[in-house]
Amino acid sequence: MSQSDTVSLVAEALTLKHGKTTIIEELDICLPSSKVTAIVGPNGCGKSTLLNGLSRIHVPSGGAVLLDGKDIHRLPSKEVARRLALLPQDTIAPDGITVSELIRFGRHPHQSALKQWAMSDQEAIDYALKAADLSDLKERLLDTLSGGQRQRAWIAMSIAQETPLLLLDEPTSALDLGHQIEVFELIRELSEEGKTIAMVVHDLPSACRYADHIVAMKQGKIITQGSPKEVMTKELVMELYGVECDLIPDPMTGSPILINIKRVKA
Repeated sequence: MSQSDTVSLVAEALTLKHGKTTIIEELDICLPSSKVTAIVGPNGCGKSTLLNGLSRIHVPSGGAVLLDGKDIHRLPSKEVARRLALLPQDTIAPDGITVSELIRFGRHPHQSALKQWAMSDQEAIDYALKAADLSDLKERLLDTLSGGQRQRAWIAMSIAQETPLLLLDEPTSALDLGHQIEVFELIRELSEEGKTIAMVVHDLPSACRYADHIVAMKQGKIITQGSPKEVMTKELVMELYGVECDLIPDPMTGSPILINIKRVKA
């Protein structure tokens, strides 16, 4: 199945608030096309709020989010859903649902009163199952799968949506190391097929290893961004987390690895 055309997603002077509290203030960001962007930073710095703003869940108090140059809040919902998929941190599925039934929800943006279920919809589901390595599990109940398998099923639903842009909020949250690698490798494969992906990540080594572009946030602002090799320094780690460390290059990938990690006491 061919990939959708790439799209651009840009925030200009974006301001996002929770009630009267400003979380993000006049932030500018442009996601690199067909690359994986990792958004990193300490708890409460605005990472998830930014992702919700980029996906138009959170209405801005100022500035704009532009999808292919158009204000995302002025576009029809289904048009946005055909270009952008969001996988939130907390996902809830109905009881007794199978993997295939979950993935089928990803086709909703492509349905209408005039366009019902078609062969192209089934092909999209089959492709999503194969991409997420779930073909043998398609009839299994979702709640009988391992954590990594369930997360891959949710990502497969987003794949079936056939959007060129994918936003993931902590896609490996609460997964063990093996399942984290399973999900991150799937994300890399999707990027290599042409998808533009932005993900909120807490684990810095994984962000450096699996992302092409790092966006480092603190107190609602971007303090630096660029490739992991360019931006990841021990000074940045100290600024973000109050942690001392040394950095060495991964012998296989060249991405930065944190060693000699030590929390600095206040």
